[in-house]
Amino acid sequence: MEQDKSTEQSVTQEENQSSYLKIKKFKFVMLLFFLVFATAGITTFALAFGDEKAVNVGVTERSEFNKLYEAYDKLNEKYYKDLDNETLVNGAINGMLESVGDPYSDYMNQDEAKKFQESISSSFEGIGAEIQEKDGYISIVSPIKGSPAEKAGLQPNDKILKVDGESIQGMSVTDAVLLIRGEKGTKVTLTIQRPGQEKSMEVTITRDEIPIETVYAEMKDNGVAEIQITSFSENTYKELVKALNEMQDKGMKKLVLDLRQNPGGLLDQAIKISNLFVPEGEVLFQVEDHNGKVEKFVSEGGQKVNVPTAILVDEGSASASEILAAAVSESNNIPLVGTKTFGKGTVQTAEDFDDGSNMKFTTAKWLTPNGNWIHEKGITPDHEVKMPDYAQLPFINPDKELKESDMSDNVKAAEQMLDALELNPGNVDGYFDEDTKKAVQQFQENNKLEATGVLKGETTVKLMDQLRQKLKDNDPQFKKAVEVLK
Repeated sequence: MEQDKSTEQSVTQEENQSSYLKIKKFKFVMLLFFLVFATAGITTFALAFGDEKAVNVGVTERSEFNKLYEAYDKLNEKYYKDLDNETLVNGAINGMLESVGDPYSDYMNQDEAKKFQESISSSFEGIGAEIQEKDGYISIVSPIKGSPAEKAGLQPNDKILKVDGESIQGMSVTDAVLLIRGEKGTKVTLTIQRPGQEKSMEVTITRDEIPIETVYAEMKDNGVAEIQITSFSENTYKELVKALNEMQDKGMKKLVLDLRQNPGGLLDQAIKISNLFVPEGEVLFQVEDHNGKVEKFVSEGGQKVNVPTAILVDEGSASASEILAAAVSESNNIPLVGTKTFGKGTVQTAEDFDDGSNMKFTTAKWLTPNGNWIHEKGITPDHEVKMPDYAQLPFINPDKELKESDMSDNVKAAEQMLDALELNPGNVDGYFDEDTKKAVQQFQENNKLEATGVLKGETTVKLMDQLRQKLKDNDPQFKKAVEVLK
């Protein structure tokens, strides 16, 4: 009996303990539920009535952006019509880049970024000219060889005042590019202000496909090879090596490397090409970052150009062209011939955003091997040689008719061209008189054209082509380079 009682008591105790545990579990679950409910209520209250916004939860405060957020909110709330949020954000980024006052830093939306990439990697449609913004104006850095811009007579430092009658003063480079570029076969009229000339002039250009072929080679007399690099694109180094090998096979004894009107381009291509002309271990250039830390880039081993070389430069030689010119001059005593270079001594990088847009901005300045910063000063060549005055003459629109009794700047330019071709147009004063008419008729007869004495169409085109050919045949800078190599 005792045993049974004890067993019964034990069972009773176990049942009571089990009941106690069940009660405790129920209270615990209810307590958890209450805590969750209470926490949710407090959070809701805080978000609804508290000073801190939901957007700040878990985010580091950036007080410097408060003014920007305030402007964004006020515009969206109070502007008289609906705004596109993406446009506002793009404008803010663009404004930041414009505020640094650097013509080489800018923001590009998706379309602009795509066109920028095309301009250095394949081909594009437009007029073929490198431009920059300076002092509120868009100006030509350099036209691309063989491009409509070059054929139209555009020159470095020409200011573009208007595009199809629309003023572009104060416009960013990317915005100006969108106006100037267009489909092949379409026309664009630029209003140009040339340094040294009082009046502006209108130049109508037919857009074309601009191939990114950057190296042109030609064997001249006495084993002198002339190789021109028009820009530094993705394949420039490969193109140059191919051209050098071709000239070597043709008996190259001396080399004139032409960097005139070369606006620059990709830095890695300039480094590879500099390496061809500078002995191993010598400094190519230096880069100084915003902290003042300087890194030197030195020439490596590999293929080298071993024939006597001279380099042609002018005011259209910029950026990567200047890196190459300074490297070969200061680290290998290769002579520079021509006129002072453009003077761009900064390095840019492009950072892409997830939506395909990007921003290009200056990250450092580059120095010559000797530590010189040529920014806005340029490189003075060892042998300064200017081009003849007729090399600076403006383009004459073939669609416009110039005839006897006309008076204009175009007439004066035509008289200067006729005079340069030794056709005796009389007084070069901008007045189309009898002497001018006779000179035009003589030119037409020489070229088997109808001798009308009127300058228009094919006559105008041939006149400008012959002047361009004369300049090529009598290039004083090239002749000086050959003389130096002797």
